[in-house]
Amino acid sequence: MVITSRSPSRRRRRHTLAGELLRWQLAIVVIVLAAVAAVSLAQSKATFDRVEGRRVTALAEETAGNPLVRTQLARPAPAEMLAPLLQSTLNRSGVTSATVARTDGTIVASTNPTLLGTRLPVSGKDAAGGRGWSGELPVNGVTELVAQAPVLRAHGENVGEHLGTVMIGRASPSVWQRLVGASSYLLVYLGVASVLGVAGSWLLARRIKRQTFGMEPREIAGLAEHREAMLFGIAEGVVALDPQQRLTLVNAVGRRLLDLPENCVGTSLADLGIEGRLYDVLAGSARDHQDEAGAERRDEVVVRRGRVLVMNRMDVTKDGRRLGSVTTLRDRTELAQLERELGSFRSTTELLRAQAHEFSNQLHTISGLIQIGEHDEVVKYVRALRKHRESLDLTLTSRVRDRAIAALLMAKSALASERKVRLKISERTALEQLEPTDSADVATVLGNLVDNAVDAAAAGVPGHDAWVEDAWVEVELRQDASSVEIVVRDSGPGVAPELAQEVFLHGFTTKAAQGGDRGIGLALTRLVCKRRGGEVSVANTQAGAMFTARMSVGRPADRATETVR
Repeated sequence: MVITSRSPSRRRRRHTLAGELLRWQLAIVVIVLAAVAAVSLAQSKATFDRVEGRRVTALAEETAGNPLVRTQLARPAPAEMLAPLLQSTLNRSGVTSATVARTDGTIVASTNPTLLGTRLPVSGKDAAGGRGWSGELPVNGVTELVAQAPVLRAHGENVGEHLGTVMIGRASPSVWQRLVGASSYLLVYLGVASVLGVAGSWLLARRIKRQTFGMEPREIAGLAEHREAMLFGIAEGVVALDPQQRLTLVNAVGRRLLDLPENCVGTSLADLGIEGRLYDVLAGSARDHQDEAGAERRDEVVVRRGRVLVMNRMDVTKDGRRLGSVTTLRDRTELAQLERELGSFRSTTELLRAQAHEFSNQLHTISGLIQIGEHDEVVKYVRALRKHRESLDLTLTSRVRDRAIAALLMAKSALASERKVRLKISERTALEQLEPTDSADVATVLGNLVDNAVDAAAAGVPGHDAWVEDAWVEVELRQDASSVEIVVRDSGPGVAPELAQEVFLHGFTTKAAQGGDRGIGLALTRLVCKRRGGEVSVANTQAGAMFTARMSVGRPADRATETVR
């Protein structure tokens, strides 16, 4: 990560959250004021047209009905008599212009002398045809709201004859004049909105910063970027849950290890079909075991769809309030397979070590007999050892023809002897030579079951300081055309009924464990059996526990009929 320095002046130019909110709110206030001003101008124009339109129409009709206007229009040079009347109307009503024209549209009298002799501006033929009209017209370069009323003859033979037209105008105010007229309340709106905007921005920024732990937006964005880089750049899976057991975060590795859909964030564990041991670990329902020193064991072994996962869960709290949990996942499937492949080498090493120990004891015995002069006893002792060895070799080679399995049993027998446990081969045992891959899987299952049985049987030997005939483990191997059955019995205390399935699903162990490293043997045993279309089970007998494992042989492991969950 490259860290660049920033000058103090640049840092000062950065705006705070409160400043950003204030600027946005002021911009919104300005936009609202502009909209209010536009609406106010539109309403002002509509009000002016409505009120002033009625007034100028009434004045035009009143002037057109004046007897002086009717009589003077029929005479020559009517301006001398009509001008005072029009000026009086202008002064009395406050209108902008008053004009009288003949039927041909020629203006004969007006408050604006420059209009005399010109044509009366019209918009349509209503006034020319003896009808009234009102609206906006340009009068001498100025837009006015005008009303035109016809002058009709009231006496004589031709009553109702159209004599001319009276036009009363009121200058329309400009946009600036209307805006100045409305500026008083617009300024009040602006002041009130500014005060409310500043106060609201400060309160809102304070609340947001309290919820974001005092971080500015740029800091929150940087934190999100760093989180994405960290979570999606590590090789371990990460799963975060809220208190309602809903997924709030999962990276790509975690989604792959748990076989979750892409859009799983926000979905509960139950809706995702997660149950059993995996649910207990993720939700925190699983009980942490403790070792002899009382230290809490946080790592848990879970078998999930053919994968051996080691999971570590931590609760997340803030000020005494539980926010959820974060669980990390590590895939140990490849490591478990490597341990299985190395099992044969480990068995050979253990056999050599056990035999070396046994030979050392035997040589000490022979040496002692020679030193005390019991030469005949030496011969008898050597013959007895040879007979025992030949008997054991004959038993294994006649019943177990697979050399790898026979060597494994020899090694386990020597190791069991060291722990004061007698390893027996059942008379019903019969196993032919297997394919190398089949032999490796059978050795994995058999080795794990025997180790577990020896541990259980040895636990019943207090102090392990003497040979106890009752401490024994019996192995029985049976084979048919397509499968192998492994039965391992022991003289231990047995398995509690409520743990009969848990020992396989959880990678469970009754021994003290640290870091989740123990208890993986039975989980691996079940995984191998499942991959080969078989199963492993445990039952209690009168003498102790009996583990039974079945698996198919003579076909590829990927043709198993069941998927490990």
